[in-house]
Amino acid sequence: MTTNNARPLFLNLYQIRLQVSGLLSITHRATGMLLALTLPALILLLEQSLSGVDGFNASRALLQSPLGKAGLFFALWALFHHLMAGIRYLLIDMGVGVERPAFRVSALLVLLAAPIIANHVVGNYL
Repeated sequence: MTTNNARPLFLNLYQIRLQVSGLLSITHRATGMLLALTLPALILLLEQSLSGVDGFNASRALLQSPLGKAGLFFALWALFHHLMAGIRYLLIDMGVGVERPAFRVSALLVLLAAPIIANHVVGNYL
């Protein structure tokens, strides 16, 4: 058995340059975790808003605060990113967009569109 001396002794994460599709894959997994972690808070917020007029006003005030808007933005970004990346992966599984320029463009489109859509929703509806 021979050893390969060309292999690095350590992995420097700052030197790794991922392609856009690799970055999309990592963020797809991260947004899935973020959705799972924020779901209980969103359910409690929904329950509070449905409890009556006072609960609705308290929920509305929370969502209109800067911290609430930021939290809602990240939750919506995670939702839209995960949804669009999942649709992209389904299309790739069906053979659509497998070619080199198409999968890079679709990955970049998902990475750029998700925060823009989330910002639009938070900005226009709160």
